Amino acid sequence: MHRDPIRAADFLPPLSEVEKERYSRQIRFAPIGEEGQRRLRQARVAIVGVGALGAALANHMARAGVGYIRLIDGDIVDVSNLPRQMLFDEEDARKGNPKAAAAAEKLSAVNSAVEIEPHVTEVTWQNADQLLSDVHLLLDGTDNFATRYLLNDVSVKYGIPYVYGGIIAASGSSAFFWPGKTPCLACLYPEPPQPGSTDTCETAGIIGPVVHFITAYQATEALKYLTGNYGQLWHWLLSVDLWHNQLSRLPLDGKRRPDCPVCAHRRFRFLEEQQTVIQETVLCGKNTVQIRPAQPVRHDLQALAQRLSSYGRVEQNRFLVRLHLKQHALTFFQDGRVLVQGTDDVATARRLYAQYLGM
Repeated sequence: MHRDPIRAADFLPPLSEVEKERYSRQIRFAPIGEEGQRRLRQARVAIVGVGALGAALANHMARAGVGYIRLIDGDIVDVSNLPRQMLFDEEDARKGNPKAAAAAEKLSAVNSAVEIEPHVTEVTWQNADQLLSDVHLLLDGTDNFATRYLLNDVSVKYGIPYVYGGIIAASGSSAFFWPGKTPCLACLYPEPPQPGSTDTCETAGIIGPVVHFITAYQATEALKYLTGNYGQLWHWLLSVDLWHNQLSRLPLDGKRRPDCPVCAHRRFRFLEEQQTVIQETVLCGKNTVQIRPAQPVRHDLQALAQRLSSYGRVEQNRFLVRLHLKQHALTFFQDGRVLVQGTDDVATARRLYAQYLGM
């Protein structure tokens, strides 16, 4: 099932003289031209994860003139992010600013004509339909397989193309999944890898250049699609190891599985499988555990800050409350998530969570 993401170019408003000047070099690139630039102005994209990949993708989309960009990330900026997450600075890390909000602020200063909507939360089965179903393109800036399979479910369910990307160490991969025309992620990989079976940035590290290699492909495929250059889309799964000078590609044509539970049978397990227990995630390389309640929670941050102030030093902004303890810090978000910093032990994190939230 394919739908042209942008209204017929004949009905798009003409570019202003200011827009023609701003995007002049992009317009002179013949495959885009003025028509493509008008399409970009009408385009809506969602970027899930605003870390290394997501920050670079957001930068490309805003500077290219994509009219609406939704940024979704529940994490905060840490000093260990700065070598590869190019939108953030030391002040963001010092304050522990939410990545989505910090990126939106930076990009609004780059291109004030673009509407940028930050969401300081993570994508879950509970909010995925609301956050992702009304855009033209899904851009992958995530660092975990569970979220990628959730994105794949949304992509197929709503017929929205999904630009996959993943990086680790000096390696990365990218693909453009177009529902009805290419296989989906689950066609290629029916199940996520078992926990502990693949490297993470904690075990293998990561270097900055691979971020921009992979996002160059992701962003270019996004521009092709959003400007209507469908014939130039690259139907391959690209894999690269920059350190060992290795490049490989797997053709996507002919890889659709007739028995795929997602795109053949439209069973959206990751989108519909409700979680009934608290979920903990050890965040890669950050000595931090994230705890997310199974059911939605909406904190009154002002009341929470007042209650926690008797336990230690409290910082607060409109996105979060942070409680500083002797050996740990707990960051509480409005959507109920908590980051327990200073440990990678899940049991310790759960104990602190229960101690200060009584849950």
